[in-house]
Amino acid sequence: MATSSHLRRMNQRRMVAALIGGGAASRADLAKATGLSQPTACSIADELLAAGLLEEVEGAGREAPAERRLGRPGQLLRLDRTKRRFLAVQLGVEHTRLSLVPVAARDGDQWAVEVPTARGAAQWAQDVGAAARGLGSGPPDAVLLSVPGVVDERAGKVLLCPNLHWTEAVNLHEVAGRLWKAPVCVVQEIRALALGHQAIASPDADFLLVDFGEGVGAAAVVGGALYQSPVPLSGEIGHTPVPGNRRQCGCGSIGCLETLVSGRGLLESFASATSSPRSWRALADAVERDGVEPWLASTLDAAAATIAGAVNVLGVQRVVITGSLNELPGAVVAHLSAAVVRGAMWSRFGEVVCHAAPRRRTAGLVSAAIARVLLPDIEERPAGGPRSGQVPIA
Repeated sequence: MATSSHLRRMNQRRMVAALIGGGAASRADLAKATGLSQPTACSIADELLAAGLLEEVEGAGREAPAERRLGRPGQLLRLDRTKRRFLAVQLGVEHTRLSLVPVAARDGDQWAVEVPTARGAAQWAQDVGAAARGLGSGPPDAVLLSVPGVVDERAGKVLLCPNLHWTEAVNLHEVAGRLWKAPVCVVQEIRALALGHQAIASPDADFLLVDFGEGVGAAAVVGGALYQSPVPLSGEIGHTPVPGNRRQCGCGSIGCLETLVSGRGLLESFASATSSPRSWRALADAVERDGVEPWLASTLDAAAATIAGAVNVLGVQRVVITGSLNELPGAVVAHLSAAVVRGAMWSRFGEVVCHAAPRRRTAGLVSAAIARVLLPDIEERPAGGPRSGQVPIA
């Protein structure tokens, strides 16, 4: 049975969700958007204002023309943009990036500082702690940590990270908690990208997001929510074996898709097929000049077959491509998209769309923090108390 506290928390989440894309709304329009009565909507809005999640905006002239507007001119509410209350951290294979962000995350990642990712937990903590102190702010309300690999987000544990094995030997809640004495929200990196895309670009659409970079990963939004598998493993399409591929993968297997279509894999294939310099610029120039050559077409077709298989299982109509493939000439994503559509069962009955989009990692981290740290389910207290969990509001 739902308690009054649980219902209030659900209503708080609904109101934040109505504003999370960056818009502003009056209390009356928030009541309409959330289906709440106007007195209830006003009460919830006042609670969120007192907690610092929302801020008031006076007059229509204060809103930039390009922003999404939900309300009429007058006193409007929006997610707070003033206080940089979260420390967002991207733990990457080569670099770790940090930035202080407010509740109202911007469209597009803007990292304030970048340091090389150390090859051990102790050195990483030392380097990242020093970088965070250089940002010149007090203790964050929460630390939001984007992590690659197979990640148990609730436990703060990396079960497998083929490109960064030292993370498997530590508890990231504990490592980050010792650094900042703040709640820690660990999010698998592709899931963070999917949450960010949902918040900024597709609040009402289901989709499969596939990211290409140092590896290949995917995450799905189904039924308006980030898909959560029964075990901490989802979207690992980069480790689908490709027939005929004999390359060794960091996961311990042979023939994984990401050994072909990751940044490193593409450059290896490019150099082998053309005897050209192994550089991203040379690859981009070759595609611009010669189009999608057979070696690249076969790699993209293998990726498309895997993506189409995931689309057929999930039953979604939209595929979002982020990451390194978008840095190459448009013919690359166009070839991949066409192959995905050909392999998707639904394209025979309706429309399947595959398109490129920017990475929106910080927006996804903030979305996760709102749900898990600021407005967690009343019945669902994160393990480890406030260090790894929540800063609840009344």
